Amino acid sequence: MSTRVRIGTSALEVAPLALGANVFGWTAGRNESFAVLDGFAAGGGDFIDTADGYSAWAPGNSGGESETIIGEWLRARGSRDAVTVATKVSTHPEFTGLAAANVRAAADASLARLQTDRIDLYYAHFDDAETPLEETVAAFSGLVDAGKIRAIGVSNYTAERVAEWFAIARAGGYHLPVALQPHYNLLERDFETNGLRDVAAAEQLAVFPYFGLAKGFLAGKYRDDAAATAAGASPRAAQAVTYLDDRGRSMLAALDAIAEREGVEVASVSLAWLRRQPTIGGPIASARTTEQLAALLASMNLELGDEDLRALSAAAA
Repeated sequence: MSTRVRIGTSALEVAPLALGANVFGWTAGRNESFAVLDGFAAGGGDFIDTADGYSAWAPGNSGGESETIIGEWLRARGSRDAVTVATKVSTHPEFTGLAAANVRAAADASLARLQTDRIDLYYAHFDDAETPLEETVAAFSGLVDAGKIRAIGVSNYTAERVAEWFAIARAGGYHLPVALQPHYNLLERDFETNGLRDVAAAEQLAVFPYFGLAKGFLAGKYRDDAAATAAGASPRAAQAVTYLDDRGRSMLAALDAIAEREGVEVASVSLAWLRRQPTIGGPIASARTTEQLAALLASMNLELGDEDLRALSAAAA
């Protein structure tokens, strides 16, 4: 069974895979979402990643749909204490930005939708240049003091701004972040060179990358342009096929070789590579159906050798 991961310097421990809940209430309805959550828990998963803005972009939605479904599932299954829930603030249409009053109001709204008394990990979803960082840092720390959140995370921040958050927090005696959520996968490698990995290592942040499967491309689902328009294709398919160039094909060939040898799916190999990178606590990956879930869960127990890790890294070069 996979080794459990401590989230930074917090007391939180999770399995090394977060279920991305961005599809709940969007491409996965309530029943499908419940089935995925049930399968995830049955397969050893215990870490769910959502945001208050999921999925305001979908026609007919207003934001908070994902949190609402998760809250209904937690209540129906009585499983709150067995699951670590991460959510985020700044993109809900009614709670945009990171001003202190907004952060507090958004947290209360998320707690209500999630039907819980605490958020385990609360992320600042996107940096807010309009709000002094000192105000945001103090607001998040205050939520920890109030018992509404257990730990703090930052997402989509530059390395410089993450370092600034820590400097402000230390100077003010505030609670420090314990997690970082950047864009990172086999084909998107800026995390390794833009300073974020360095600051994560220096500050003992657990890193949970999003788009771990490059919008489905690194699951091997999109091998020609026609796949993006095929019946049943994901709404992200058009974005996924932008990776379909010589570099992308080289990567798929390397993934295929390992997947065939190990008797697993391509997605499992892609996520297993990500899990083994420095500072990574575990990747985030979403599933619209229980059929997609098996490959994600398998990644937690797939141990790639050093030669495989090097081969995959080189295929993206």
